[in-house]
Amino acid sequence: MHALKKFWIDLAKDEQGQDLVEYALIVAAVGLALITTVNQLSAAIVSLYSSMTQGLASIGTTGQ
Repeated sequence: MHALKKFWIDLAKDEQGQDLVEYALIVAAVGLALITTVNQLSAAIVSLYSSMTQGLASIGTTGQ
């Protein structure tokens, strides 16, 4: 019985897996921030490209 009690006490004090969980949370947060940034950046690039193509199309229609 004493060995079982010692096992549970040692298990409660063991912190080996804690670092892995912390690193996983950091990676998840960085990944989420990266996905958000890429989505916003892609929307801005699409808007810029659309504006440029509309401007070039209007130049072609108002030619001499």
